[in-house]
Amino acid sequence: MLSAEQIAMEISQLPESLQREVLDFAHFLKHKAEGEELGNLMLAQEKSLQHEWDNHDDEVWNDVPVR
Repeated sequence: MLSAEQIAMEISQLPESLQREVLDFAHFLKHKAEGEELGNLMLAQEKSLQHEWDNHDDEVWNDVPVR
């Protein structure tokens, strides 16, 4: 039996209010996984752009005053 089938069978035995909680938790897990994917993508971009950010020509921008 697939995990999804097992989950569906277990959830079907719960009262409606608890089924909504399970659904909310599933949404939480989905958003958490999407956030981790975004974080991994940001790390990959950082590594690939490191040579662009760390160069002598752009050092002058580190001293620009912030308003």
